[in-house]
Amino acid sequence: MLSLTSRVGLARTSLPIRSSIPLLIRGIKTIPQPPGYIVGTVNDAYVPPKAHKLEGSYHWTSERLVALGLAPLTLAPLLGGTSTLLDSTLSVLVLYHSYTGFQSCIIDYIPKRVYGSLHNYAMYLLTFGTGVAGYGLYKIETSEEGGVSGIVKKIYTA
Repeated sequence: MLSLTSRVGLARTSLPIRSSIPLLIRGIKTIPQPPGYIVGTVNDAYVPPKAHKLEGSYHWTSERLVALGLAPLTLAPLLGGTSTLLDSTLSVLVLYHSYTGFQSCIIDYIPKRVYGSLHNYAMYLLTFGTGVAGYGLYKIETSEEGGVSGIVKKIYTA
């Protein structure tokens, strides 16, 4: 009897095989991990991380509130409601929303337990970039162009 792969005409080697060997990139030093990424044994008691208000439920609640607040503030310049307060609030919320999104990406894809100091460098670079972007938004808000909402209006009507 023929196997499924020979009946379909596919060779076994053509199917994607997931390797258990992690991807190694030359020049990036990683911290050696235990087999299966398990530290200790099955019988060890679970030690929960220390509670921190800014990284717990308050953090997720603030992210959701920012995401909900961005919707009406994004539509305000298009509907004619422009003021310095709304424009500044929109700029700050977009900056915070971007910062938390990139921070989540760094935490997920450059974990501290694997990359060590590279994780810290990525976080420092993110903080520096957010500061530079904040300064750029300040310069846009104080210019004669009408701030971010004035730029959005010009792009929308163009």
